Amino acid sequence: MTRNPALWAQWPERIENKPYPAPDPATPSVTWIGHSSFLVCFGGLTMLTDPVFSERCSPVRFAGPKRVRDPGLRIAQLPPIDLILLSHNHYDHMDLDSLRQIRKRFPAAHLVTSLGNAAFLKRAQLPGATELDWWESVTVQGAHIAAAPARHFAARTLWDRNQTLWVSFMVNYHGHKLYFGGDSGYTKFYTEIHRRLGAPDLALLPIGAYAPREMMKSVHMNPEEAVQAFSDLQAKRAVGMHFGTFQLTAEPIDAPEKELTLALAQAGISPDRFFTLDVGQSAPLWG
Repeated sequence: MTRNPALWAQWPERIENKPYPAPDPATPSVTWIGHSSFLVCFGGLTMLTDPVFSERCSPVRFAGPKRVRDPGLRIAQLPPIDLILLSHNHYDHMDLDSLRQIRKRFPAAHLVTSLGNAAFLKRAQLPGATELDWWESVTVQGAHIAAAPARHFAARTLWDRNQTLWVSFMVNYHGHKLYFGGDSGYTKFYTEIHRRLGAPDLALLPIGAYAPREMMKSVHMNPEEAVQAFSDLQAKRAVGMHFGTFQLTAEPIDAPEKELTLALAQAGISPDRFFTLDVGQSAPLWG
């Protein structure tokens, strides 16, 4: 994959996080940890999405994409975790070191992932995961979790491409719906997800890692496509993710947020409805 260090280097090699107050797990909120990792406090259930706390998203610790900024929360700062969603097996979404540390602190945390990953996680000392095919669902502590389609691929090595599935998730917690987009190119399935599962109150949608477009279009949305996905889902609000943490592709590190602002203006959508958070920043879960 082509990366352009000159563009990425428009930002410093390391960015210091601003201090933000820790979220109260009893208050419904969403906190951006970085990349596609969020802490979601439903006010009765606490959830992590694709938790990556490691310095690199890579099969080795000495090479591969490295963090530009620290996670917004450390694992030691997390409140008790009930549920972890894992959308697919790429290293920037399924970080085994982080998962083992989280499970060590919170042994009862339930893992829900895409089809084909439970056996791999068990071999990695992470047993008991529930795996879902598209449109399958499970209920965990009052949260109804439905796996939905995404347009992506899966691989941990050169020899296991697409042997496991990739999904997005709709979580319905006592009538409130949160959509976690995982990793996806733009797809007609967003309209189908709305038709089958309803409109989310909040959608977490990827907006980064999209250049060069001819290479990335089939697996990663750009901000304009993310705005279209937001409209297709008929979501009330959305938070952008999958940007500003690891250099995965060629666009400048600050381009996703700038292009999101332009795409929202062109679509006539208020930036209060589709916005980004700073790393470590929280927002009310339900607007």
